Amino acid sequence: MKWEENVRRVVPYVAGEQPNRPGMIKLNTNECPYPPAPGVARLAAGLDCDALRLYPDSSAAPLVEALAAYYHVKPEQVFVGVGSDDVLSMAFLTFFNSGKPILFPDVTYSFYDVWADLYRIPYRVCALDENWHIRPEDYRQPNGGVIFPNPNAPTGVLEGLETVEEIIRQNRDVVVIVDEAYVDFGGESALKLLEKYDNLLVVQTFSKSRAMAGLRIGFCIGNEKLIKYLSDVKFSFNSYTMNLPAQRLGVEAVRDDGYFKATTAKIIATRERVKEEMRKLGFSFPDSKANFLFVTHASIPAGEIFQALRQADIYVRYWDRPRISNSLRITVGTDGEMDALLAFLRDYVDKF
Repeated sequence: MKWEENVRRVVPYVAGEQPNRPGMIKLNTNECPYPPAPGVARLAAGLDCDALRLYPDSSAAPLVEALAAYYHVKPEQVFVGVGSDDVLSMAFLTFFNSGKPILFPDVTYSFYDVWADLYRIPYRVCALDENWHIRPEDYRQPNGGVIFPNPNAPTGVLEGLETVEEIIRQNRDVVVIVDEAYVDFGGESALKLLEKYDNLLVVQTFSKSRAMAGLRIGFCIGNEKLIKYLSDVKFSFNSYTMNLPAQRLGVEAVRDDGYFKATTAKIIATRERVKEEMRKLGFSFPDSKANFLFVTHASIPAGEIFQALRQADIYVRYWDRPRISNSLRITVGTDGEMDALLAFLRDYVDKF
């Protein structure tokens, strides 16, 4: 058909399965296994439905102010969006327009190349080393911008702040985005570098450590000028991107710092315990500082383990892609969920 000649065609991002069956164990999308802060539930139960007939605050000012206070920055340094994917997509559209290729790792969050293709941004991937670490020297080449997650996904590997700063320092003439979706599980945030570098944008999310993936809240913090440019693009696209319940419940989540820290500590403790048990079963993996493990078995192909787990209603993430086709990403669930996973794997591995 003639009209198809002018359609913008892209290969879309493929999310993890979202099954919903009684008794299943879902460890494939890095959601938090625990509920949001108690204050979130209380506020949600008492939300004024009459207010939903009105447009929400287009600037999400209460949430912006709560985040600014929590992270000790000015409100003018905070931008919020509908999940960190929305924030990142808007950042691609805003800052990566030089015509030069942007740079990101070859094994990384698989939405980066999708956005680049969608917005017609040239890109070049830089291979992680044999231990899944970034090689800073790869980011010294001419480019139109840099983005990388820290800790990385799907590997869980954390780069030290000195490596992060080296990449920023080498690229002062472009925007460097550090995607910190998993930083609360043992990482050191690049936020402390904001005073030194006006080209740094740090992106975080409520979907993982704050247990609010269903509400879609993401944010970034950076130089006031960067945030102004992002806001200009947002208001040229859709003024009312974040709904009223998300704004109000997000504020409540930020307020309960004790619950937030207790929840992340619980997940970290489970992660470290499961690492030891997985080693006993013949699995190897990078030292994850995220809420998941990226595992490879010494003798059993990852694809076979993935299918066996799936048949048992245990869902993990598998990609049939170069370099990672023999690895599985396993979200850290509750202790009970992880014990069930380990029990299945013990029986399964014993058969080989």
